[in-house]
Amino acid sequence: MRAAWVLLTALAALSAYYVYLPLPGTVSDPWKLMLLDATFRAVQQTCHLIHYLRLSHHLIVLNYLICTFDKLKSVSSEDINITDAVFDGVEVRVFEPPAKRDEGLKRSVVYIHGGGWALASARTSLYNNLCRIMAESLNAVVVSVEYRLVPEVCFPEQFHDALRATKHFLQPDVLAEYSVDPSRIAISGDSAGGNLAAAVCQQLSKDEHLTIRPKLQALIYPVLQAFDFNTPSYQQNMNMPVLPRYVMINYWIDYFNGNYDLAHSLLINNHTALDVGQALSFRGRLNWTSLLPSSFKKNYKPVIQTTGRAEIIQEIPALLDVRAVPLLAENETLQLQPKTYILTCENDVLRDDGVMYAKRLENAGVEVTLDHFDDCFHGCMIFTIWPTDFSAGVQTRNSYIKWLDENL
Repeated sequence: MRAAWVLLTALAALSAYYVYLPLPGTVSDPWKLMLLDATFRAVQQTCHLIHYLRLSHHLIVLNYLICTFDKLKSVSSEDINITDAVFDGVEVRVFEPPAKRDEGLKRSVVYIHGGGWALASARTSLYNNLCRIMAESLNAVVVSVEYRLVPEVCFPEQFHDALRATKHFLQPDVLAEYSVDPSRIAISGDSAGGNLAAAVCQQLSKDEHLTIRPKLQALIYPVLQAFDFNTPSYQQNMNMPVLPRYVMINYWIDYFNGNYDLAHSLLINNHTALDVGQALSFRGRLNWTSLLPSSFKKNYKPVIQTTGRAEIIQEIPALLDVRAVPLLAENETLQLQPKTYILTCENDVLRDDGVMYAKRLENAGVEVTLDHFDDCFHGCMIFTIWPTDFSAGVQTRNSYIKWLDENL
C-alpha cells in the first residue's frame, strides 16, 4: 500500500512538473492555459513520434485528433442558416441570419480561419461557433473559407484558395444571391488566416478589373513576416503557450515545404543576414526599432547577423514573397488598403507583426485601429467553448465584433 502511495505521489509530482510553466502575472486564467498547453504538447509529441516512425505525417494525425475531439462538442445554430458551398473550386461554409420583413441588403464578412496553414477547419466547432456568433451579432452573412491545408498543399495554394473564394463572392450576381450590400464587406482572419486575409486584401487592391472591393480588413493576431524571428515579442514570448517560437518557425517551414534542418538558421536570422543580398531591399520595411513604440521594444536588441546563409533564400524564396509575408509589401500597395483593425496580444510571439503592420499602414495613410490586450495570449479568441473557455476569448471576441459593428 505504501509503495502505491509513493508511486501516486511521484506521478502527481511529474504531472505537475510537466504542466507547470512560469507565466507573466498578467495572463488571464493561467492554470487553465497551462493545462491547455500541456495537452497540446502531449498530443504534438505523440504525433511527432508517429511521424518519426513513418506511419503518417504528424499534421495529418494532429488534424485527425482535433476533428475527433471536435465531434464531442455540440454548438447550437438554430437562428442561423448554415450551408456548405463551393466558390470557384474552394469549399466554404456560409452563415446566414434569417431574413426580416422590409429588411435591406445585409453586410458581410469573409472569414479565413487560423491553424498555421495546416490545422483546423471552417467546420470545427471553434470556428463554427465564432462565425455563428458573428452572423447573429452583426446580422451579417459570414463566409468561412475552407482552404486546403499542409501537407496536402503548400504555399502558394492556401493563398490562391482564399483569393479565389473571395473574388468569387465579390461578384455582383453572387452578392445578390446572398442579399449582401456590395459596399459593406469585410475580409478577416486570425493567425495564419490573418496572414491570408492581409495577403488577399493586398492582391485585391491591385486588381484593376475588380469592380467591388472590401470596405474593411480585420486581422486577429496575424502572422505577417518570416524575416526576423527575434523581434521583441519573439524574444519575450519564445516559450509562451500556445505558440512558442520554435513551433511558429516549424509552421513556416511546413508552409513552404522546407527542411526542418533550417530551423536553427531561421531562428538566429541567418536567412536575412547583412550579406544576403536578396534581403537587403526589404530590411527598411521591417525595422522594428523605428516601427515599435518603446513600451514594446523594452530593452531588447536587434539580432542582425553579419554573415549568414544566402542559400536559404535560394532554397525557399517564398520567405521574401509578399503573398506569404504581407508586412514586406511596398508602400504603394499599403496605400491602397482599406480601413483596418488589428488585434494583438501581449503574450504572443506575433504581437510585433501586427503592431508593425499597423504602423506601416498608418504611415501609408490608412485609417487603422490597433486593439491591444495586455492579459491575452495567441489564439485566445476561439477559446470560448467548454472545456477550452477563457475569459480572454470572450473579451477579445466582443471587442472585435464591436469594432465590426461600428465600422462595417
